[in-house]
Amino acid sequence: MKPDEILVVDLDGTLLRSDMLFESFWSAVGQDWRSPLRSVLALMTGRAALKRHLAATSTVDVTTLPYDRKVMAYIEDWRKAGGRVALVTASDHDFAERIAAHLDLFDEVFGSDEGRNLKGACKAQFLEARFGRKAFAYMGDSSADRPVWQRAAKAITVNASAALRHDAEQACETTEHLVTAAKPHTHYLKALRPHQWLKNGLVFLPMLAAHKIDGETVLHSILAFVCFSLVASSVYVLNDLLDLAADRAHPRKKTRPFAAGAIPIAYGMWMASALLILGALLAIAIGGHFLSLMALYFCLTTAYSLILKRFIVIDICVLAGLYTLRIWAGGVATDITLSVWLVAFSVFFFLSLAAIKRQAELIDNIRRGLLQASGRGYHVDDLPIISMIAMGAGYVSVLVMTLYVSSPSVVALYTHPETLWGVCAVLLYWITRTVLVAHRGQMHDDPVVYAAKDRTSQICLLLILGLVLAGALL
Repeated sequence: MKPDEILVVDLDGTLLRSDMLFESFWSAVGQDWRSPLRSVLALMTGRAALKRHLAATSTVDVTTLPYDRKVMAYIEDWRKAGGRVALVTASDHDFAERIAAHLDLFDEVFGSDEGRNLKGACKAQFLEARFGRKAFAYMGDSSADRPVWQRAAKAITVNASAALRHDAEQACETTEHLVTAAKPHTHYLKALRPHQWLKNGLVFLPMLAAHKIDGETVLHSILAFVCFSLVASSVYVLNDLLDLAADRAHPRKKTRPFAAGAIPIAYGMWMASALLILGALLAIAIGGHFLSLMALYFCLTTAYSLILKRFIVIDICVLAGLYTLRIWAGGVATDITLSVWLVAFSVFFFLSLAAIKRQAELIDNIRRGLLQASGRGYHVDDLPIISMIAMGAGYVSVLVMTLYVSSPSVVALYTHPETLWGVCAVLLYWITRTVLVAHRGQMHDDPVVYAAKDRTSQICLLLILGLVLAGALL
């Protein structure tokens, strides 16, 4: 057997722009929030046992995983030249078999089982026994592959750092370095979803509604905004890790950094933790009551990602509550007591937006031929009811606004409160139009992000601001 006839390919980080250990872990957590504890118990009997446990409890769809197309092309060229290819991975053998069956690129497949973890020295010994010393080429991406390269006829690195390339060259006489993907830092910024920080602007609403705009109040509102953005981004990262399978099956969400394999899943765990810690430290600086609200926000959003989003009606009520919680936190940060009118308006208005979000998802599912929203409890037949909730809650929020305009408290804040009737008219128009846009399938998945980009919505916002300023200053 000639050395160049056998190409051994690693899976995690090489053929696959991800890691099956983390893929299966987050898939299992998404199925059952108690999975981390069970994984710890499995790990106590060995790493290979943990992989077997996760393979049995997760529901990873190998057909949508982020495979490296350039590595696949390299394998195809090797086979066309008459060579044979083996997939040998530290991931569980069941995963390796399923991936090999899906790709149809390999002559042999080997993976870890309960008694053997095919990584590092163990993999090197296995390959030498199977193919012979210096009788195979090995393609890998990790420092753990150095013992294998020492016994290989050729070392092939994939997206390796300069240090790892040097290690490979020291370990093996013949080396080749593949660069298949760039690593721009923009992927990390995209994972934080900065466009979603628009929602955190609600912390400024108590200050604006109370007409209390001074240096200290503005500073506290800004700190609250930054704190919410940090914690929210932590939750967004966590949510992306839990929704890997659903995102990859979605025509737009599949480009998210973790779903596309642009950022290693292991990095996501550190990112979520660091963002949460920074947010907690800032919340402590703002005050104990604010810290309690941030803890409530994190717990609710995490519960939503793990469990609550699967329950009909409860999910949109939680979303509406999270919007309102931002306003409440803004009041706490600035020591402003919220008006009952503001609370009532926000509850119904954001319930409408949450229902519009579900409406847009169901419309998208209909177009894709799906009967049920992925990871949700809704069926496409629920669309008329969801649309009625969106319209009805929105109209009730406008009704609350009209009652506020008619209340005595308005006179103390506005010299010309009658201009606020114009705000009611604009809101009535915007809510009706937004529901119609969602019904036509022209809505972004999130109505807040859609409104920020939509020219008509921008004009409506300017009209509302103009009417409020006119009522307060003229």
